[in-house]
Amino acid sequence: MVMSDFLTHPTPWSLHDLFPALTGPEIENAFATLEAEVGAFERVRAQLEPGIAVETLAAIIRRLEQINRLAYRLYAFAGLSFAANTQDQMAQTLLARVQQFMARLSNRTLFFSLWWKGLDDAEAERLLAAVDAHTPAPVSYWLEEMRHFKPHTLSEAEEKIINLKNVTGMAALHTLYDAITNRYVFKITVDGVEKELTRGELMTLVRSPDPELRARAYEEQFRVYGQDGPILGQMYQTLVRDWYNEQVELRHFASPIAARNLQNDIPDEVVDTLLAVAEANAPVFQRFFRLKARLLGMDRLRRYDIYAPVAAAAEKTYRFDEATGMVLEAFAEFDPQMAELARRVFAEQRVDAEVRKGKRSGAFCWSVTPDLTPWVLLNYQGKANDVATMAHELGHAIHSLMASHHSLFTFHASLPLAETASTFGEMLLIDRLLAEEQDPAVRRDILFRQVDDAYATIMRQAFFALFERQAHDMVQANASVDDLAAAYLDNLRTQFGDSVSLSDSFRWEWVSIPHIYHTPFYVYAYAFGQLLVLALYRRYQQEGERFKPRYLGILAAGGSDAPLRILDAAGMDIRRREFWQGGFDIIAERIDQLEAL
Repeated sequence: MVMSDFLTHPTPWSLHDLFPALTGPEIENAFATLEAEVGAFERVRAQLEPGIAVETLAAIIRRLEQINRLAYRLYAFAGLSFAANTQDQMAQTLLARVQQFMARLSNRTLFFSLWWKGLDDAEAERLLAAVDAHTPAPVSYWLEEMRHFKPHTLSEAEEKIINLKNVTGMAALHTLYDAITNRYVFKITVDGVEKELTRGELMTLVRSPDPELRARAYEEQFRVYGQDGPILGQMYQTLVRDWYNEQVELRHFASPIAARNLQNDIPDEVVDTLLAVAEANAPVFQRFFRLKARLLGMDRLRRYDIYAPVAAAAEKTYRFDEATGMVLEAFAEFDPQMAELARRVFAEQRVDAEVRKGKRSGAFCWSVTPDLTPWVLLNYQGKANDVATMAHELGHAIHSLMASHHSLFTFHASLPLAETASTFGEMLLIDRLLAEEQDPAVRRDILFRQVDDAYATIMRQAFFALFERQAHDMVQANASVDDLAAAYLDNLRTQFGDSVSLSDSFRWEWVSIPHIYHTPFYVYAYAFGQLLVLALYRRYQQEGERFKPRYLGILAAGGSDAPLRILDAAGMDIRRREFWQGGFDIIAERIDQLEAL
C-alpha cells in the first residue's frame, strides 16, 4: 500500500472545516446567526396546535435541524479545541461561552419538545405515521423516542432552570475536572533516567515486561491522583447528588441508572441482566489471571501485572505508518468501503495523534453532523495497544459515516450500539496481526492481549457500572470520600477473587475514570458492545460473506430505530440471559486455547 503523508506520522488535526480560529468574525457571525434563527423559530409556537398539518410539522423540524447543525458545529469547535489543549485559556473561555449560549438557545426552543410530548397519543400517532414522507430523512424514531420521556418531563419553567443550572453546575465541574487532571505530570525513572510523563505516556509502562516498572507506573499514577483524591472525590459526590436531584427527585426515574437506560432506549431489565451475568462470570477472567501468573512465573498476579506481556519478545512497537497500513488493510479485507471511509478521516486531517502536555488523555471520536467527517483524538506511542485504539476509534468514525444519510437527530447510534463498529474493528485488526506475525512469542502475546482487552472492555467496565450503582446509593446515604474509596477496593476484591493481589493505592482508581464524572453509567455500553460483537464475530466466522450485509446494515441504521428493533432484525435477542452468557462462553473457549498452547 502506498502511504500518503497524512498516514506516515502523528499530526495534529485541522478544525478549519468548523471555524478558522478561537476568535474572529466567523465565530461571532455564528453566534449572531444562531441568535437570529432561534428568534425566528420562536414564532412557530403559535402553529403548534392539535390538528396541525403534517407538512407544517415537517417544516418546523427542518428549521430546528438547521439551527442544531450550526449549534453542533460551534460546540464541537469549542470542545475539540479544549481537548487539544486543556490548558489553553482561550479554549476554556470559548467553551464556557458556548455552553452558556447553548443553554439559552435550548431554553428558547424547548417549547417544541414540550408540545410534542404533551400531545395525546392518537394525535401523535397520526403525525408519526406520516411525517417521514415530508422530511429529507426519516425523523419518526426521534419523535417516538422523545415521547418516551413524557412521564419524566417537567414544566417549561422548570426545564429552563435545569438547563441554566447545568452550565454553571455539572458542565462547569466537568471542565474543571478535565483541566485539573490533564495538567498532571507523572515523574518516574526509566532506564536510569527520571522522566516527566503525561498519563498516556505513563500508561504504556503498565504493559512493560519489567514487573517493577509496571508497579512504579501504577503507584505514581495513584500517588498523583491520590493527592487530589479528596477533592476529586468531592467533585464526584456533587455530580452524583446533582444527578439524583434531577433524575430521581424531580423527574421520578425509578433509580439513577434508569435515566441512562431510557436515554439509551434499553429496558432496565436488559441492563440488569447484562450486569448480573457479568458479575456471575468473574471466575472466567480469574482463571485467565491464574494462567497468566503461571506463564510469568508468579504465584499470583498483582493488580500491576494484569496487562503484562507473557514474553519479553512481545514488547514490539509499530511505526505510525505501519499502524495505519495494518488498520486500513484489515478493514479493506472485510469490506473495501470501510477502508475508504477510514482513509477519509486521515485525508481530511481529522486525526490528532500527537502526544502533548495539556492535551486530553485517552482517545475518542467526535461525530459532529452527518455531512462532516468525524474527528478522532489519539495519543499514539507505537504500542500494540495504540494500534488497537486506532482501529477502535476509526470504527466509530466509520459507523457515523455509514449512517450519514440519516437526519442530524438520528445518525448517532445509541451508546450501547455505538461500541459495535469500534470493537468489531479491533477484532478485524487482531486477525490481521495474527496473519502477519511469524514470531511464536509475539503471536501468543497477541492472543493474550485479546483476552486482556476483553477483560478491560467487558469485566472492568461492568464492575465500574456496578460500583457506580453502589456509589450513587452510598452518596445519598451520606458516605464520605473514604467510604467510596473503600467500596471501590471491595469492588476490585469481588472482581478478582484470590487470583490477583491488590495494593491499597488502587482505592483511588475510580477518581481517575473520566466517564463516571462526565456521563454517569456510560461504561456498561462497553460491556454491551463487546459481548454483542463477540456474537456478531462468531456469526461472521460461521457465515462468511453472507454475514456482511447484516452487519453493515446495523452500522447504516445509526440511531434511526430502537436498539432492540435493530438487533432483532439482525437475529440478536438481547433480552435473554443466554445471549450475554454466550459472549463469556466464547472468552472461556479462548482461555482453553491459551491453556493448550
